[in-house]
Amino acid sequence: MTETMLPNRIFDRALLKKRREKALQNKAEGIDFLLRVAAEEVADRLSLVTRQFDTGVDLGGHSGLVTEVLQASGKVTNTIRADVLAADNASGTPDLVCDDGALPFADQSIDLLVSTLQLHLLDDLPGSLVQIRRALKPDGLFLAGLFGSGTLKELRDSLLAAEMKLSGGVSPRVAPFADLRDMGALLQRAGFALPVVDSETITVRYDTLFDLMRDLQAMGAANPLSDRKKTLTSKTMLLEAAKHYAENFSDDDGRIRATFSFIWLSGWAPHESQQKPLRPGSAKTSLAEALGTKEKKL
Repeated sequence: MTETMLPNRIFDRALLKKRREKALQNKAEGIDFLLRVAAEEVADRLSLVTRQFDTGVDLGGHSGLVTEVLQASGKVTNTIRADVLAADNASGTPDLVCDDGALPFADQSIDLLVSTLQLHLLDDLPGSLVQIRRALKPDGLFLAGLFGSGTLKELRDSLLAAEMKLSGGVSPRVAPFADLRDMGALLQRAGFALPVVDSETITVRYDTLFDLMRDLQAMGAANPLSDRKKTLTSKTMLLEAAKHYAENFSDDDGRIRATFSFIWLSGWAPHESQQKPLRPGSAKTSLAEALGTKEKKL
């Protein structure tokens, strides 16, 4: 069964691959600023982990930045750079190119897997999380950053408002993003132990909507949805969207805001050495005693 025959595809993976290849070939100066933010965050989070990893995988960090972080951390003996969909040879030939929706790793074969700004482009995120957990050795660590709900909310609102005004209907133009609470539930569902989920928001400012869209295109991050309109967006609609954007999401100096919401995930493959929650009713001290108050009987 070929990929194009599979039902319920949210993302056009063939288009994503084509755009990724084009973006890597025509890499614009500074266009990897979001990847650099993610790589710095990986470095900070990994610095808090007090253990060594024999084999670590940089899954989809297609600039080599995360691989550099893993190697510089002193905590990973062997690093595998696994580019997703297309190889970024400009930053050094990757060890392998793979689809993060169908991981090539054997069960319990790696100690650390890091994914940056890729998981939000998967049709079956729950299934991919299960694959990642299975690929980790017992007590192996999964660390990931992906875009969450709220990302590009201004662009989504402006495009929808413009299309509704001009045509009376709307079509999908910005990819859906996961919610923070949903990601915590998905980690538990995939079988990770000690799951942790948190978020941070970065606001990037542009002169106009067209400058933002130019950056997204240079990143290979333009509309990747399977149900997108296949015709070119009219100049009239883009101008209307730019007007709405400027009127509703600009600062006093006239520059517009673009929101990027990062969700950070971490979880461990289960191991007997890990801390376990106490059994209900096993506490030896009551909450009232801990707070220095009297317990009231109801």
